[in-house]
Amino acid sequence: MELNEVIITKAIIDRYYEKLTKNLETDVTIVGGGPSGLIAGYYLAKAGINAALFERKLSIGGGMWGGGMLFNEIVVQKDSLHILEELGIQYHQYQKNYYTSDSIECISTIISKAVQAGLSIFNCISAEDVIMRSDRVTGLVINWSPVEMAGLHVDPLAVKSKFIIDATGHATEVVNVVYRKVPGKLKTQTGKIEGEKSMWSDRAETLTLENTREVFPGLYVAGMASNAAFGGPRMGPIFGGMLLSGEKVAKELQNRL
Repeated sequence: MELNEVIITKAIIDRYYEKLTKNLETDVTIVGGGPSGLIAGYYLAKAGINAALFERKLSIGGGMWGGGMLFNEIVVQKDSLHILEELGIQYHQYQKNYYTSDSIECISTIISKAVQAGLSIFNCISAEDVIMRSDRVTGLVINWSPVEMAGLHVDPLAVKSKFIIDATGHATEVVNVVYRKVPGKLKTQTGKIEGEKSMWSDRAETLTLENTREVFPGLYVAGMASNAAFGGPRMGPIFGGMLLSGEKVAKELQNRL
């Protein structure tokens, strides 16, 4: 049978819009497709919660692809090994409490397992604003990333969600929007974005988990965004805290939902 280019095109359009329409109203919307956002999405989808993830870049996976300075190995600590084991990711002990994993295998497996669990991922889409009500954030305002990059004046669309997770890393993109535009204060010490501090791996790993919480009604932070919002240091290419942060926010939202 000869392939028909129009049928190929219609198949892509029909299936994509089926997926997009299904996720115009979700239980949880995640912004940022790095390890913490993906792990959160994996556990939420696994629990039967309708979750969608929006990533502004073409590729999903955040900074894990490059390991440390393009040496594509990452380090994780013992407390997070159960996540790698659950996903079937190989790791090797280097020293006590220092385990290494191939960053390519690690992030590609996390992406695959998250999608197979039922997480809907949309790449090349940016969250440019939030939907607000008098007491909380209730959704996202989204647009194509190339539209944003080109500076085109194209009006966005909106998606509604019971909860939003900002997993955008150092940039804290959603928290920044809320801080600038939404009435009220953040649940930080000053009510403002505290900003990340310089590298202190041990302290950062601990605080990543402690700071994974609700930063504004309806809005959670996970991964490096949690330290950037609440004032913790950066940690470099050790990813145990990122994985555990995604697991923690998923569990908290399961309980709230």
